[in-house]
Amino acid sequence: MTPTHKPHTENQGSARIGMGFVEFVVTIAIMTASIAMAIDSMLPALPNIGHSLAVTSNNDAQLVIGVFFLGFGASQIIFGSLSDAFGRRNILLGGLVCYVFGMFAAAATGSFEMLLIMRFVQGIGGAAVRITTMAIVRDCFGGREMARVMSYVMIVFMIVPIVAPSVGQFIITYANWHWIFILLGIIASILFVWALLRLKESLPPEERIPLSFGAVADGFKTVLTNRITCGYMIGLTMFTGVISAYVISVQQVFGEVYGLGDWLPIAFAATAGGIAVANFANGMLVRTFGMRRISHAAMLLFTIISAIGFVAALGGTPSFAFSYALFSILLIMFAVIATNFTAISLEPMGNLAGTATAITGFVSTTFGALLGGGVGQLFNGTVQPLFGGFAVFGAVTVLMVLWAEKGKLFTHPGDSLQIDPGAVHM
Repeated sequence: MTPTHKPHTENQGSARIGMGFVEFVVTIAIMTASIAMAIDSMLPALPNIGHSLAVTSNNDAQLVIGVFFLGFGASQIIFGSLSDAFGRRNILLGGLVCYVFGMFAAAATGSFEMLLIMRFVQGIGGAAVRITTMAIVRDCFGGREMARVMSYVMIVFMIVPIVAPSVGQFIITYANWHWIFILLGIIASILFVWALLRLKESLPPEERIPLSFGAVADGFKTVLTNRITCGYMIGLTMFTGVISAYVISVQQVFGEVYGLGDWLPIAFAATAGGIAVANFANGMLVRTFGMRRISHAAMLLFTIISAIGFVAALGGTPSFAFSYALFSILLIMFAVIATNFTAISLEPMGNLAGTATAITGFVSTTFGALLGGGVGQLFNGTVQPLFGGFAVFGAVTVLMVLWAEKGKLFTHPGDSLQIDPGAVHM
C-alpha cells in the first residue's frame, strides 16, 4: 500500500498534488478537523435533539454520537483498498459528497431514526476523508518530512475537541440544533469545491494496487496470527471503547449528574486539552523511556485509577472535583496508551504496515464504538457505569498485553530500536 516513490523534500511533496507546502498542510488539517467537529459539536445539543424528536430515553440520544463512530469505523477498510486501487482524489471527493449529503439530510429530518441513518452515512463519508487524506500525506512525504506534516495536522486536529462543543453551544443558544448540521454541511461543501479545484491526484496509475479481496483476507490472517499485533490491536479496541464511552456519556455525566449546564463545553475542553498535552509530552519522552515503559505504566495506572473511581461511586456520587480530576488523568493516560499501542502494533508488520493500519483501524474503531456505546446505554444517573467500564477495559487490556508480551511488561527487544515517535498517529 506504500507508493514506490516518495518525495522527501517539502517542495517536491506538495508539488505532487499542485499545492504549496502551507496550502497543503492547511487543506489536510481542515479536512481532518472537520470530521472531529461532526462528533464533538453535537455534545451540547443532545438533550435538544432528544426533546425535539421525542426520544423516550435520554440514553438513546447518545446514539447520535455512537452511530457516527460505527459508520466511521466499519467503512475504513473499504476506503483503504479503494483508494489504493482507484486513486485518492476520486475517493476523497466521493467521501465529501457522502458527508455533505448526510449533513443536509440530517438537518432536514424530523425523525430520530432517519437522523441516525444519516449519522451513519456521515460516518462513512468521514472515514473516506480521513483515510484518503492520510494516504495523500504518505504519497507526498516520507520519513521526517511526513512526521513534520503530520505534526502540524495533529495540532489542528487536537484543537478541535477543545473548541467544538463551544461552537455547538453557541449555535443552540441562538438557533435550533438543525443549524449545527447545516454549518457542518456548508464547511464540507466548501472543502469539496476546494479539493475539486485545487487537489490533484497523488497516486499515479503505475503505483496503484489492483483491488483484491484476497489481499485483505491475507492481511487479516497476518494481523490475527501475529501475537504482538493482535494483542495490541485488542488493547486499542478497548481504549477506543474508553474514548467512545466518554464522549457518548459526557453530556449526561456533566449535565445530569453534576448539573454543569452551559459550562459543559468548558469542562470538556479542559479534558480534551489534557489529551493534546499528553500527545506532545509523549513525543518528547518516548525516545528516552521507550514505548512499552510509558504505555505499560499508563495502562496499569489507568486500570487502578478507574477501579478507585468505581469503588468511590459505589458509596454514592463522588464530588465533581474528585470525578473531574480522575477523568482528566484517565484521558491523559488514554492518549499515551493509544499513541504508543498504535506504533507497537505495527512494529512486526514491515511492508504490510499499510494493510495492517487499515485492519487495526477497522477492528478497533468498529468494535470499540460498540463497546463504548454499550457502556453509554448503562448510564443510570451515576458515574458508576463509566468508571466501571473503564476499569473492565483496562483489565482486559492488561491481560492482552501480558499475552502479547509473553508475560513481560515494560521491556521488549524492539525498544532498543530508534523509532520516530512523530511518524505514527491514531
